[in-house]
Amino acid sequence: MSLTTLALIALVPFLIWRIYQRLKAQMARQRSILSRHYTGLFVFSVMLLIPASELADRPLQLAALAAGAIGGIALGSYGLRRTRFETTPEGYFFSVPQRMSILVAMLLVARVIYLGIEIYMNQGSSQPNPRFTDSPLTMVCLGITAAYFASFSAALMRWRKQKRKEIENS
Repeated sequence: MSLTTLALIALVPFLIWRIYQRLKAQMARQRSILSRHYTGLFVFSVMLLIPASELADRPLQLAALAAGAIGGIALGSYGLRRTRFETTPEGYFFSVPQRMSILVAMLLVARVIYLGIEIYMNQGSSQPNPRFTDSPLTMVCLGITAAYFASFSAALMRWRKQKRKEIENS
């Protein structure tokens, strides 16, 4: 085993821990900013649509992406029931179910790290490097994560619009 491989093995747990810590800080009580919800919906929808457009000729991977998206929407609707919404004089706030949101995000992070390690291990061999859309498991992970956060963004947009109508009708 080379020194580079040993360094990679030692650094991966540190990388995962740092990503986890960053996600944990991001999944705390947050101010609801409508432009962020629009951006989130756009970005996570694009994360689903771009691979879907590439997978037109590969039905297994497309089905895996769709199944992941359905699972992500189901998890998102469950998570929304557990989300705490607050209206205060300082503004609008929400608190997502932290454990579930971190787990969903780390699912995709873990799969990307696995693909990175697989590409690293293929260096110097005659095997081609895997593309992101080659594996149905990767597509399931992407579908779950993107649909989960897209459904959250859409629901937060609806909540804010409902609050705006309540204020206008008062």
